[in-house]
Amino acid sequence: MAEPFTRLTAVAAPLLRDNVDTDAIIPSREMTSVGRDGLADGLFAGWRYMRVGGREPNPDFVLNQPDYAGARILLSGANFGCGSSREHAAWALAEYGFRAIVAPSFNPIFRGNCIRNGIVPVELPAEAIARWVAAAPAIHRVTVDLEARTVAAPDPIPFAIDAEGREMLLHGLDPIALTLRDAARIAAFRAADATARPWAYL
Repeated sequence: MAEPFTRLTAVAAPLLRDNVDTDAIIPSREMTSVGRDGLADGLFAGWRYMRVGGREPNPDFVLNQPDYAGARILLSGANFGCGSSREHAAWALAEYGFRAIVAPSFNPIFRGNCIRNGIVPVELPAEAIARWVAAAPAIHRVTVDLEARTVAAPDPIPFAIDAEGREMLLHGLDPIALTLRDAARIAAFRAADATARPWAYL
């Protein structure tokens, strides 16, 4: 389960590119295990480092710039997380420290992977995101309030999120934990069903 998310004010790093795919988020060469750990160093490896397979920082990439050190919110372009369905992309973002991504749109599978891993996918118009970045000082802070369903920099803008996804994020639940909240109802159904259809429980 992830850490519950209610409200976060943090440095927001601008990566204003459309169609950032999952192979750009975590290249396949960086996926050396099936676990969730050890992926942060490979996050955006193709852009973050000077050469393939190396670890010399590219000073032009936003996450290597001192003003955006410790960023926990990512601002990006449309169709973020497109490409393959690899959940490693969300794992790498979460391990690096990102708790929210603000973009005009998301690939649906990636969006679901974010919610399951404690990252809030916030959809806002590209114009609003670009306006924040253009007006920002060297360090740009944004507030994502999941309870109020607003993003502020500094004026609040509402955003939509489905009720189940919001519930999972607010309470740090994965799909299994969400299901187990209904454990009593599930047990009651099984007991009633076993009475009605005993042959199914042999």
